[in-house]
Amino acid sequence: MSQTEQAASCCADPAAYAKLQSKVLIECLPYMRQFHGQTVVIKYGGHAMKDEALKKAFALNIALLKQVGINPVVVHGGGPQIGRMLEQLHIQSQFREGLRVTDDATMDVVEMVLVGKVNKEIVNLLNLSGVKAVGLSGKDGQLIRARKMEMIVNGGNHAPEIIDLGKVGEVMRVETTLLRSLERDNFVPVIAPVGVDENGETYNINADAVAGAVAAALRAKRLLLLTDVAGILDKQKELIRSLTTREAVELFTDGTLTGGMIPKVKCCLEALEEGVEKAMIVDGRVENCILLELFTDKGISTEIVGECGMRAAVSCGCRR
Repeated sequence: MSQTEQAASCCADPAAYAKLQSKVLIECLPYMRQFHGQTVVIKYGGHAMKDEALKKAFALNIALLKQVGINPVVVHGGGPQIGRMLEQLHIQSQFREGLRVTDDATMDVVEMVLVGKVNKEIVNLLNLSGVKAVGLSGKDGQLIRARKMEMIVNGGNHAPEIIDLGKVGEVMRVETTLLRSLERDNFVPVIAPVGVDENGETYNINADAVAGAVAAALRAKRLLLLTDVAGILDKQKELIRSLTTREAVELFTDGTLTGGMIPKVKCCLEALEEGVEKAMIVDGRVENCILLELFTDKGISTEIVGECGMRAAVSCGCRR
């Protein structure tokens, strides 16, 4: 029986419900100790950014992390908000291979929406929950150094096609000095996925990729990517609870990973390679998903760990 089912059955019995609450709190304690003083990078997006109850829960989750001595860093998306603003301004969007072609006019809107609107809304939400949050873009303190993304699509029997995505970029380097300074002063950085190259050109960057690069640069304890799916599913559409990096790579080759899950898993593997201990692909539609993923034995979604990390988890008798 899950904790949710136990809670439902205990509602009519105050003593049983109190016992269940105590059990949950005791289960959290070793994880709070483990993560105390550590950095956790969270990519915030999808349904968790739209539903009012989930937005409030997200802010309270971040507040609790700070309260127990954990250093969260938030990276957010904003694709739907960008799309709505482009429609209002009668700027037509074009997509190639799932990525928005970003010309100068579109880039202006992307920066305006991500940095000027979405970022500040998240900062305000966190501040109202008792968190000292600071909004940043990749331009602040040269936080995210980027370059233009080159996309080459295999044409099968034809020559490969080089696709010009305009001002779509990829992360080259993350400058951690500003982030470390904010952490020391007990602030939560909230990062919009906009980067800048050495010539000062601005680029729109995939938020998952930015979150992975930030986690790698900070050597974060955990990387959490909030999504609108349960996690990584196998070919029978069953949730895969835990994967080693080797097992995750095999999912590429056997065709299990498709669509938007491919770049998510890639950025997780890159972060793990750079020293992040574990990466989680988390169902952001679940209220309090961050706490459930970090502070419970089983978690709620999919984790990816290196071989050493997996052996350690198995030896202690739990998934986490």
